[in-house]
Amino acid sequence: MADKVFKLAVLKLGCIGAAPLLDLLLDERADRDDLETRAFTSGAKLDPESCAGATADCVAYGADLVLLVSPNAALPGPSQARKALLEAGVVTIALGDAPSRKAFFKKNDEGKQVMNVPDGLGFFILPADPMIGARREFLDPSEMALFNADVIKVLAATGVLRAVQNELDRVIAEIKSGAAPALPRTTIKPGTAVAAGGFANPYAAAKAHAALVIAENVAAVTTQGCFVEQDAERYIPMVAAGHEMMRAAARLADEAREMEKANDSVLRTPHASDGSARRKTALGERPA
Repeated sequence: MADKVFKLAVLKLGCIGAAPLLDLLLDERADRDDLETRAFTSGAKLDPESCAGATADCVAYGADLVLLVSPNAALPGPSQARKALLEAGVVTIALGDAPSRKAFFKKNDEGKQVMNVPDGLGFFILPADPMIGARREFLDPSEMALFNADVIKVLAATGVLRAVQNELDRVIAEIKSGAAPALPRTTIKPGTAVAAGGFANPYAAAKAHAALVIAENVAAVTTQGCFVEQDAERYIPMVAAGHEMMRAAARLADEAREMEKANDSVLRTPHASDGSARRKTALGERPA
């Protein structure tokens, strides 16, 4: 595969915060000679019919690797999409939020949660990509966009997206070399993300960790407000509180990055045109 362009498909079923930029994560300057990316989407809907159409288009593209992105990967639409991709022989990595864990872990005879994943399938679970406050009295298009902007800032500034980038870079390199890839099967917890973030300032690392913990706990508030509480006088403040938590997390993530900028120690890992990941910290130096 060394002489051919690697084809990466990103199949977006419904939406989580990470979804909008994942097809751009590995070619941030649009100058890679070795990689072609294509995005396919079902739009906002997660029903099996909507997912099936986008999945069929994705299979027809003939990708070397598919990144399948959805909320709650255990739902019928994403589950059928994974099955169709694996039946087509496509190496697939699913990426989802905390409820997606149900798709990849089952209880054994002793009642313990154990991984249950077929060959050819990897996954990332992002607990810091929480459920939005989807109540009609509260969520309008502007609020939806602002919430997702805050999620993206947290995922990017704390190291979550770099942790995903690092693993995808490795898997792509393994597939290109002709090796059987070791697919990621991981939950990106705060410690994992902050390590990938490469913070030089311990206070910046602490702020990033705090941002991730707050973001993870947003889901508990918004889930209660969306699915459990039926009294509008109670659920409207709940979902609003979840969004305020997400905003606070984004501010902490931004503060962490500003501290690194003040030290001239922001870690950058750009891709070269041949696909290799480079590294630098000082603003004025060249990536090596």
